[in-house]
Amino acid sequence: MQEAISKQTDIKMTVRKIRRVINLIRGKKVLEAQRMLKFMPYFAARVIEKNLNAAVANASEKFGANADVLKISEIFADESATYKRVRPRAQGRMYKRLKRTSHLTVKVAKD
Repeated sequence: MQEAISKQTDIKMTVRKIRRVINLIRGKKVLEAQRMLKFMPYFAARVIEKNLNAAVANASEKFGANADVLKISEIFADESATYKRVRPRAQGRMYKRLKRTSHLTVKVAKD
């Protein structure tokens, strides 16, 4: 099976927010997934849409496939580094803030 991959690392967004969107488009045809992502209200949808378009471009470059014959074969998000920050609070205390990041991988294949 011919497969094209697109990866993005250190996205400044939690894995939970990204997985909420990718669970809806997993296994769908590329054109259907692009339409769904375009109208989703989540910021994660913009990130995933950009990655999906990159995977389609890789597929057309690699084996000359158009978006209408491609299907999302695999899509997943993993945790990345967590940046630790502090927030000042009352009486000189500091509260810990965890800025989570994630990795996204999109694989498209011919139907």
